[in-house]
Amino acid sequence: MQTVTTDDGSRIEFERHGSGRPLILLHGGMAPPEYWTPVIPHFEEDASIVPQRPGFGTCLDDPADTTAEEVLDREVRYVRNLIDAVEEDPVVFGHSYGALTAIEAATDADVAAVVAYEPAVLPEDHRETAALADRMAALIEDGRRHEAVKRYVERVLHPDGIDDLDAWLSEWPVWPDCVALAEEVVRMNRAVERYRLPDRLDVDAPVLVSSGTHGPDFLRKSARSIHDALPHSRFVEFDGIGHGGPGDAPEVIAAAVDSFLRHRS
Repeated sequence: MQTVTTDDGSRIEFERHGSGRPLILLHGGMAPPEYWTPVIPHFEEDASIVPQRPGFGTCLDDPADTTAEEVLDREVRYVRNLIDAVEEDPVVFGHSYGALTAIEAATDADVAAVVAYEPAVLPEDHRETAALADRMAALIEDGRRHEAVKRYVERVLHPDGIDDLDAWLSEWPVWPDCVALAEEVVRMNRAVERYRLPDRLDVDAPVLVSSGTHGPDFLRKSARSIHDALPHSRFVEFDGIGHGGPGDAPEVIAAAVDSFLRHRS
């Protein structure tokens, strides 16, 4: 683990793998930094930088210190500080909530490119019926923390249903440790539910926005809306891949990312 202290006194911890062009990898809200372990070998010519993100994964803070209204701003500041700390303009690759953070950070940071897989943005017609944060919070208050996290997993990772969720969870590497993140996931979901996609995202760098045909329909729809809001964007949808995306099919997605980076304008 390496550490840098930024000009504003922020302390950023990250793992660095290899050498070459800096590639910052931002995991989603429930995934730990190890989400990127199967992805990193496919970028062997790059210096993969995997930060310990504040508030999610393995790095928690107190909700009294950071409210749901402040979560995204805090994450964006953190990523911008990391971008400033690396030796050259990096490529920033985010998954889910990490993808939203990557795009927002790039609106006011010098980056070579952004890669965003199924950013955690709700379409307007989905927002009114979402209420996932409230449903999870009610289950947690009722002492049913495992059920709260299961609702999140069902909604995001298995939108078309699954025959035996418990059997799937028994094979999921982060289960049941991720149950400890229940409140963090509620806070993240509240931040997502509050976020409004602007008509235009002022990102000067080229962006690759992608989704999978087996991902949630609402995230697939919002991915296209994000693509439309970006001035320099390419959109790719991967057949047969779900929201797990880069972690589930690293070879396929890494090949598309490599092609994008080699041919970006």
